Amino acid sequence: MSTLELGYKLSSEEFDARELVELAVRAEETGFGFALISDHFHPWIDRQGHSPFVWAVLGAIARATSALRVGTAVTCPTMRVHPAIVAQAAATTAALMPGRFFLGVGTGENLNEHVVGRGWPAADQRVEMLEETIEVLRLLWGGKLETHRGKHFTVENARLYSLPETPPEIMVAASKPGAARLAGRLGDALISVAPDRELKRTFEKAGGRGKPAYIEITVCVDDDEARARKTAHEIWSLAALPGTLMTELALPSDYEAAFEPISEDAVAEQVVCGADPEKHVAKIEEARDAGFEHVCVHQVGPDQERFFAFYASEVMPRLGRASGRGGAEARPRKPMRAERGEQPVRRQAAGAAQRAVPRRGR
Repeated sequence: MSTLELGYKLSSEEFDARELVELAVRAEETGFGFALISDHFHPWIDRQGHSPFVWAVLGAIARATSALRVGTAVTCPTMRVHPAIVAQAAATTAALMPGRFFLGVGTGENLNEHVVGRGWPAADQRVEMLEETIEVLRLLWGGKLETHRGKHFTVENARLYSLPETPPEIMVAASKPGAARLAGRLGDALISVAPDRELKRTFEKAGGRGKPAYIEITVCVDDDEARARKTAHEIWSLAALPGTLMTELALPSDYEAAFEPISEDAVAEQVVCGADPEKHVAKIEEARDAGFEHVCVHQVGPDQERFFAFYASEVMPRLGRASGRGGAEARPRKPMRAERGEQPVRRQAAGAAQRAVPRRGR
């Protein structure tokens, strides 16, 4: 049985910048070994309500945490931001978090990338662009004065002066064979959102054998399962969106229209709803059995504190030593925000007044 590491999803679509920093701290306190943070320009739907600039948030997370490994899940380095700028941003973040930052990259979604007016290329072209981007990233992380004139990108006499001691690892997102082969050939790790054994085998055959494999699973922890199902349906119907629509739609309103026919039952088939620890453990073990040993758990909705308490007391102990940071069980938790006399990490509906998240003392 492969070793398992649990991670926590920092959902940039659902929380503002200060909340994300606080949630990273809570993930570290709870014993999660890593966190993945989404890199969006828009949320999927207006109701989610947020989309802060990920690189600014990562700088604050670097200051507020000391052991948590953090990766982007994922950055599209081909359209909205030129790969030379992504190389600089990732190098700076890795320098702020020595040995703790890794760069997740993918071919992106029209939702986020169309905003700079460069159109939306076909899927095979996006994979081709991503391959060239990885070349540019590693070229610039070498620290020399470089020029690159490729099919899709030009870098002219560029040198990165502020570099980490070790370049960040590159985790490549894949849901189809072409991207899985790219991940195996050029990436340091794979990330997917489905426990697809064939995808993992494709990754391994292309050079990924022995490299880490990450996966995201989605849950909604709530003592009231009916309420959990309702929350998941209202906030994350994306989990049940069929086909290629996830990458092709352009606006949050387009996703809202696409979600309209998706039923609560359909979402509940994809999202683990409620507080039955065995269901959560089964979902995690399904991912591990498919060959994904780094499992990132995304808690949908505002009640993140209930999630942390539930996983620390009910899920991690059932997984034994195969969970948490470095295989260890969760550390004894520090008092939650409410117990410290602070506001809990909960958010009202978009448009309502937001609760401020107190700055973490040093």
